[in-house]
Amino acid sequence: MSFRFDEATAIAGGDGAGEGDGKYTAVVSDRYNIGPVPNGGYVMSLVQRALGARLPGHSPLTLTTHFLRPAVVAPARLEVEVVKEGRRYATARARMWQGEHEVVSSIATMGAAGAAAAAAQRLVHGALPELPPVEETVAVPANDFFLIGHQFDLRLTPRCAGWMTGTPPGEAVMEGYIRFADGREADLVSLPLFCDAAMPAIFGMRAPKHVPTIEMTVHFRARPQPGPGRWLRFSFRTRFAFDGHLEEDGEVWDESGQLVAQSRQLAVLA
Repeated sequence: MSFRFDEATAIAGGDGAGEGDGKYTAVVSDRYNIGPVPNGGYVMSLVQRALGARLPGHSPLTLTTHFLRPAVVAPARLEVEVVKEGRRYATARARMWQGEHEVVSSIATMGAAGAAAAAAQRLVHGALPELPPVEETVAVPANDFFLIGHQFDLRLTPRCAGWMTGTPPGEAVMEGYIRFADGREADLVSLPLFCDAAMPAIFGMRAPKHVPTIEMTVHFRARPQPGPGRWLRFSFRTRFAFDGHLEEDGEVWDESGQLVAQSRQLAVLA
């Protein structure tokens, strides 16, 4: 079965064995648009696809992306340069071009297969978000602006959904459930997308016209529990918004209660 996310992140080029020139081509899809602009998390997943092709057998640990200009729905070129490859970790730079313009610049650290460190210490101060059952949450509908909504089953807690009726909760928090609409299971490549797929947490205070991302970092903490149709829980918060910029911190958990991703982004508050 072909899933829409895999079609939208398909790349060509390279030899997939880490010995090629690290150059790939892709077509940026309009399925993940917010207005005329492709979602930043989707673009990061596309970059992650190229990183995985250049460093097969490695798993992503962290990916930081600077958005130099908005991506457009058009062909793209991706270039991956391995900066250092060691026994446990490999670091690579990735750049995406459209036409003559560099769109994003990323750096990632990938872990080599079988090189995980022994779990000598475990510290977990965070907790799985306490959410109502899925059937008691509010579905977020897609529309001509929120085109990306067609790709997900996205549910918000009733309190966080208040912004849709003009009664935001007065707190910059966005929490709920999300999964692919076509049944595709979540995986490491899709985690950057899930970290950026919900509406910004600032919507809990007010809904600005635009919240374009300047920089976003995703920490890959675990592989999501496999299986089609499984939900991910998310919790995104903004604590500081001033001088035209805001930060948003996020956590994404799978159905087993495992933290699978953390994210932080700096965005423009327009």
